[in-house]
Amino acid sequence: MTVWENVFIIVLVSSSRNLQSPMYFFLQQLSLCDLLGSSNIVTSLLPTVINGEATLSLVGCIAQYSFFCVPEVFECLLLAVMSYDRYVAICIPLSYTSIMSDRVCVKIMLMLWAIAFSISVIAVNSIGTLQFCDQNPINHFFCDLSPLLKRSCSDTFFVQLEVMIVTIPVVISPFILITVSYMCIAHAILKIVSNTGRQKAFSTCSSHLAVVSIFYGTLIAIYVVPPRNQSQTLSKVLSLLLTIMIPLINPMIYSLRNKDINGALKGNIYLYFRIFPTSYT
Repeated sequence: MTVWENVFIIVLVSSSRNLQSPMYFFLQQLSLCDLLGSSNIVTSLLPTVINGEATLSLVGCIAQYSFFCVPEVFECLLLAVMSYDRYVAICIPLSYTSIMSDRVCVKIMLMLWAIAFSISVIAVNSIGTLQFCDQNPINHFFCDLSPLLKRSCSDTFFVQLEVMIVTIPVVISPFILITVSYMCIAHAILKIVSNTGRQKAFSTCSSHLAVVSIFYGTLIAIYVVPPRNQSQTLSKVLSLLLTIMIPLINPMIYSLRNKDINGALKGNIYLYFRIFPTSYT
């Protein structure tokens, strides 16, 4: 279901002229990010659900973590860019087309993917310096950082410090940008005189605000709250929410009440039946 929903968004945005705008280009990138992240986790989650356990080598486990790290870092950065896009659209609409041009959007996405891959390489390189002395199973759905470090017989302090120094700016800086952007957006919306104008402006941001709240709330609960304050079961449930449920509900949140996406879907369905008419007898 998660795969089909995100593939649907990617294909719909690519094939619909009405969705050729920065807002939907970023939504397409978010769906691609969710598709890559969830596919990576599901490959190890299915054997665990079916057989009760899944066997993965140390190299395979670290590789899975690296492929998990890339889309998560990218999504943190992308949500900040999407909030800035909404800020420009609402607060300085006359400059929107020049600030968020197609070329600028493509360059931003390439830069975000490059940063995400770089952070992943740094994190994996740090983990690679550790020694793993036993083959004890990881009590988790997938190979996340915390379960990996618990299985190491080396001192993990400096690795944790290095990963923290690298990843905290990737999480905190986007969160600050998102907060400032929405403070400016709220200030601009309050200046709108008509209720219709306020509702229209708020509706363009409500879906993104919901996605940001769910994503960052889960992220903080997993990686910021001290592990001693939550049980292993709760940690696994939160990780499942981050890796499976959020990619599942993101397309629903963005498309459920979006007139542009619903209109593009109806247009594609109409075009399909025009090209491939069905005859009834």
